[in-house]
Amino acid sequence: MPRRRGHALDLGSMKTTDSTPLSGTQYTLQHGAYTASIASVGATLRYLRRNDRDLVVPYDAEEIRPSFRGAVLAPWPNRVVDGKYSFNGAAHQLALTEPQRSHAIHGLLGWVDWTLAGQAPASVRLSASVIPQKGYPFRLEVEVLYSLDDSGLTTTITAANPGPSAAPYGASAHPYLVAGEGLVDDWTLEVPASSVLQVTEDRLIPMELTDVASSHFDFREPRLIGDTFVDHAYTGINYDDDATATVSVRASDGKGTAITFDRGCPWVQIHTADKPDPAVSRLGLAAEPMTCPPDAFNSGTDLIVLEPGASHSVGWRIHAL
Repeated sequence: MPRRRGHALDLGSMKTTDSTPLSGTQYTLQHGAYTASIASVGATLRYLRRNDRDLVVPYDAEEIRPSFRGAVLAPWPNRVVDGKYSFNGAAHQLALTEPQRSHAIHGLLGWVDWTLAGQAPASVRLSASVIPQKGYPFRLEVEVLYSLDDSGLTTTITAANPGPSAAPYGASAHPYLVAGEGLVDDWTLEVPASSVLQVTEDRLIPMELTDVASSHFDFREPRLIGDTFVDHAYTGINYDDDATATVSVRASDGKGTAITFDRGCPWVQIHTADKPDPAVSRLGLAAEPMTCPPDAFNSGTDLIVLEPGASHSVGWRIHAL
């Protein structure tokens, strides 16, 4: 047989007409003094501003999203320890997406390019599918609705189970709130929660619930964050008369940002965003309302079980103070 000749690939002649930014398709929302940008990769809140003041830590459209900043977290938030869990008598092993701690972190949709399902000047609806796969052999159809109004930006996540079997489920998002000038150290924090989930220092494995009273985790009354480190889930939420609770950060001038959620989120993860690189450390405070705590796939605590044909919705609102 004659030998086929190889051909050198002329990379210089290869051109692309795809002008999509690295963070995905951009959707700009505007209402009154509020503007927001949603990036399709991860259905991510890329920025939120009121009168040009950043309310969350932003990033550039042509930047690969830093970690999970602003992303939707489903079908679980936070960590599944060692990526292992059992459900309905079957053992499962998820991919270890937090390799330095050997956990599966923040679900399966954080790096998916979500599809546009509807758009208006002040809102956008994106959709994505959780495909049955090794470690999570369940199909889910997930939608996120971002909507601006006079009260801020509301996020609503809805998951439906079209499959033949029940599926374990949890949801959250990962905004980093910005109070104003300076770093997290300079801001006052309020977290209306009486209990905190203690974790191991090295791998952040959940251990036990403790009372926040007389500890550095107690932010039930607003106080300066200073050099306090937090990367913990709070519960025992004190909901107001309207059945909502608000986590807030304020700068020294009294302005700030808050996230308000209802009883659909009995947990909230607070993280002071400490990073090894001082240039990007403690730029914002992660405040993540969660339907369940870390490692709920194993503990079962507040775990949602989506039966075939069932759906679940949860939401929260980020707003200026």
